[in-house]
Formats: sequence, C-alpha cells, structure tokens
Amino acid sequence: MVAPSLIPRKPGDRIKTDRRDAANLARLHRAGELTPVWVPDPAHEAVRDLVRARQAAVRALRQARQHLSGFLLRQGQHYSRPAWTLMHRRWLAGLRFAQAAHHLVLEDCIAAVEAATARRDRLEAHIAAALPDWSLAPVVRALQALRGMALVAAATLVAELGDITRFTNPRQLMAYLGLVPSEHSSGGTRRQGAITKAGNGSARRMLIEAAWSYRFPTRISRELLLRQEGLAKPIRDTAWKAQERLCGRYRKLARAGKPPNVVTAAIARELAGFVWAIARQAQPAAD
Repeated sequence: MVAPSLIPRKPGDRIKTDRRDAANLARLHRAGELTPVWVPDPAHEAVRDLVRARQAAVRALRQARQHLSGFLLRQGQHYSRPAWTLMHRRWLAGLRFAQAAHHLVLEDCIAAVEAATARRDRLEAHIAAALPDWSLAPVVRALQALRGMALVAAATLVAELGDITRFTNPRQLMAYLGLVPSEHSSGGTRRQGAITKAGNGSARRMLIEAAWSYRFPTRISRELLLRQEGLAKPIRDTAWKAQERLCGRYRKLARAGKPPNVVTAAIARELAGFVWAIARQAQPAAD
C-alpha cells in the first residue's frame, strides 16, 4: 500500500487510464519513488476512533467553558483564582444577578460544562478499558514511563502513529510529526524557518503538551513512579535519560533567550526520539 498523495505526477499529464496508471506505478516502483504507508487493522481503527471521540469531547468542554466565561465577563463577574475547581463552582453558585433570566443562563452554562466533563471522563474510562485487548498496549504502557506521558497522552500518540517501529530511525519520526524546521537554502545561504507541521497534528499536539512538563527540575514524582512499576529496567533507564537531557536542554534554551514556544517545540522534537527508542524496546519487531 502506497500513499496516493505522494505519487509523483507530471504537471502537464492530462490523460489518465488504467493502463497508463499501471505502467507509471511499475516504473515508479522500480525506481523506488513510491512511499509505503502503514495500514491499521480493524482493532486499531476502533481504538483510534475512541481516542478521537475523546478529543472531540475535550473540544466541546473547552467551548462550554469559554461560553460560560464569556457570559460572566459580559456581566462584570471575574474570578481571580484558578478556575474550574471546587472553590470556583461554589463561587458560581453564590453569584447574584439583577435579571432572573441571567440565573437561567448561568445554570444552563454550568450544566453544559458538567455534561461535557462527564462525557470526557467517560471516554477516558473507555480508553483505559480497551487497552488490555489491544496489540499495541505494551507500547502504550512503556511510553507512560516518560515524564508528561500519562495514559491518555500515550494512548493517543500510539493510536495516531500506529506501529512506531516502522520508522528506521528517530529522524524519520520527527519529520513525520512535522517537528523539524522548514528550510529554504540555496548555494552558500541556509535559511531555516518554523516547524513544517506536516503529518499527524493530534500526535504532534500530544508531544507538545508533554514537552511543557520538562520546564521543571528533574525528578520522579509519585505518579510517575507508579506508572513505571513493572516496566523493564532498560525502559526506565531510557525515561530517566530523557528527563536528564530534556530538562537541562529546556533550561539552556530558555537562558539563551529563546521564546517559550520555540523551546517547547525543540523539546518535543527530541522527545519524539525517546518515544521511538522506548517503542523499539517495547515492540522489538514489527508485526
């Protein structure tokens, strides 16, 4: 199976027949110009659909919260402490408005936030329940040894990427995720720009979110220790090596004056290399 969008085509070629397509594919295959793609099985597609349903629930929850915050802002109400906590919920219950209709709007917004939260939590529980029967469950469990890579992040990453062992080196995975810088060089001039953002956006987003946790000092928290229980020592050693390198790298780039988003993208790019290494250890050979 090859990627149709990556099949080379001549701009002036306006004739398409089965015979010409077959001959063209044969020539491209002989020249090594065709890019193979990994085809998921039905079980993998089911887990991926479940993960994407959870992503849709997260977006709905964010929109519901924004709707509630916008309504309160229009009414001159502002909560100065961290929002969406128990104290914030109690503060919402104590609000008073001059118009009775505003109380109805407030209760409807709160109900929408609570319903979206329950939907997200329910889907996360379904993801955890579906993992034991999944062929790539060992890879998901192994990736949780990394800092910032809990159950949902690891499951989303594996569901979107599939068999990570199909990448022969970590640079291929970094390029596939769109985390490598774009480049427009000619002659002796080399110009590099922002990351390409090619490939799977959901997997790239998970790595970016995980990379933010490396701005803190190197340590193994209680939650991380619990996630690493039962994992092989080489996997735990690789995860600790990732912490030592990425935490130090984050501080070094921050001291150099790099913008936080640029630093996080650089950390995510190197984190992809450690994800590749751990996946190879958890799944030595492709199926």
